[in-house]
Amino acid sequence: MKEKKLLIVESPSKAKTIEKYLGGDYTVRASVGHIRDLPKSNKNAIDIEGGFIPHYEISKGKEKVVHELKSLGEKASEILLATDPDREGEAISWHIKTLLEENKKIKSPIKRVTFHEITKDAVIEAIKTPRNIDTDLVKAQEARRVLDRLVGYDLSGIIWKKVRYGLSAGRVQSPALRIIMEREREI
Repeated sequence: MKEKKLLIVESPSKAKTIEKYLGGDYTVRASVGHIRDLPKSNKNAIDIEGGFIPHYEISKGKEKVVHELKSLGEKASEILLATDPDREGEAISWHIKTLLEENKKIKSPIKRVTFHEITKDAVIEAIKTPRNIDTDLVKAQEARRVLDRLVGYDLSGIIWKKVRYGLSAGRVQSPALRIIMEREREI
């Protein structure tokens, strides 16, 4: 039996559609979004003294997905990561690749493909030109996530207690505003 290629997308409905387009040479599966994240506890999430290094763990409920992807990866002749073509999608691909590479039984190359529409032509064209993961996009998403956790996470909690439960501090904007204010004070 010929080994199939494995294509990983984010959405289960996309997976079904794309698998129809690609036929029997590919197995298409969904990560169902992020598969790893920072732990809920802030003290375990980021090593500030070590240089703001994030510590990721498999997201609750995603263990089965990770197990299936690793298992399918062992049998695949090639692994293509086709998560969304944005910063979040690039980070999701990086997390998937990182977890797959932990499995020493996976010997297949792991590459990234992107398409901007779910049409047969777009998908087929995209898989012809695999590339490496864009680490600049991954670092941008990671920086946002770390700032979000260090500043916005705590700030939202304060707002919930002082103003109204459920309000957001604008977790992305809050760190940026804080950096600007600190800069203004220096000036």
